[in-house]
Amino acid sequence: MERNPAARTRSRRRNPGERELLSQHIHQVLTEDITSGTLTPGEVLDETAIAQRFNASRTPVREALRQLGASGLVEIRPRRGVIVSRLTAERLSEMFETTAEIEAVCVRLASYRISAIERAKLQGLYEESAALADDGRVEQYREFNRRFHELIYAGTHNRFLIDQALSVRARLQAFRNAQLRYAGRLARSYGEHGEILRAMARGDGEEAARCMRAHLVNAGSVLVSHLTE
Repeated sequence: MERNPAARTRSRRRNPGERELLSQHIHQVLTEDITSGTLTPGEVLDETAIAQRFNASRTPVREALRQLGASGLVEIRPRRGVIVSRLTAERLSEMFETTAEIEAVCVRLASYRISAIERAKLQGLYEESAALADDGRVEQYREFNRRFHELIYAGTHNRFLIDQALSVRARLQAFRNAQLRYAGRLARSYGEHGEILRAMARGDGEEAARCMRAHLVNAGSVLVSHLTE
């Protein structure tokens, strides 16, 4: 028996692009719910309830849950449902430690290889972010932060390394976004970006790597302290 015929009718009316946007929206909202603690570790996520909440069919809901599973925010258990993952302080620290090392390699290489045009874009983006940090505009700063780091990846001119950095970043994106909403983190993040850029400007790849490593370890420490307190 069709449990939700209205939802199925709505699904038929949506084109693939609309379903993808809806799936992304569901993923974003559930990510915020999990990283903020609204959805607690071990809590079961019911597909039907989520579909009703977002006025959607199960197709975009399942895609959103699949993405959450790929990032480690939920555990998808065949025939047993989907539950919010139990993330330990040790696991979170390991995740940020790994990405810190990868991005340290990226910024070290970029310090020596980045072009003048790429460097100017990076500096301009950083200067534009000052107002975002001052005003506490978390959503806009998150987008800046993503672009800032990806410009550094591009500055390595190493396609394989860029792919690896993007892959790891995608898995940690929810956690990297979450740490920015805690008090004072935007200002500290902005300051840490400045230290990275100054080291790059001097051509000091080793110092830039040290600053990048500290930047991401700091981000992880903030998240660990809030999610495990």
